[in-house]
Amino acid sequence: MYKKLIDDLKPELEKTTLHLKEDLMKIKTSRATPAMVEDIEIECYNQKFPLKQVASINVPQPRILIIQPWDKSILQDIERGIRNKSGFSPIVDGDTVRINIPTLNEEQRKEYCKIIADRSEEARISVRLHREKIWKQIQEMEKNGEIREDDKFRAKDDLQKVIDDCNEKIDNMKKNKESEVMTV
Repeated sequence: MYKKLIDDLKPELEKTTLHLKEDLMKIKTSRATPAMVEDIEIECYNQKFPLKQVASINVPQPRILIIQPWDKSILQDIERGIRNKSGFSPIVDGDTVRINIPTLNEEQRKEYCKIIADRSEEARISVRLHREKIWKQIQEMEKNGEIREDDKFRAKDDLQKVIDDCNEKIDNMKKNKESEVMTV
């Protein structure tokens, strides 16, 4: 009976790790990734669109992003949107917008590592809150006579294993991103 609670918890924990992964992808490193700019809102056609909906984003070299709008008439809108909403200096180059990703100095690297640690801690807090909620439900089940006391402790062990696996994923993502940021 408690297994359903734990099975229902797994997708929630997956959402937490996916959210952290998306957050970490947006953190600037010296390597170019489309995630750095794809969600920047571009004002065109009297509306706002995420960049990924109005252009393709390519990484031809490790420190260069090339943005090709599907409609060449919004080239200046894309350039303006990127310039205003990111720390980048885009350059209009024919039919494309080019962004050169500058190398990070030591101070910026340390600052990004702090941000990575904060985001990872937020994910751990979310996991902890999920664990507490499920543990309370398991205790209630035992108190109401739905499960036996030994089942409660078995459930606690099963729950902790799922939580530990999730925390390990979070730690691995954090370590990988920190090493990516600190690599010159």
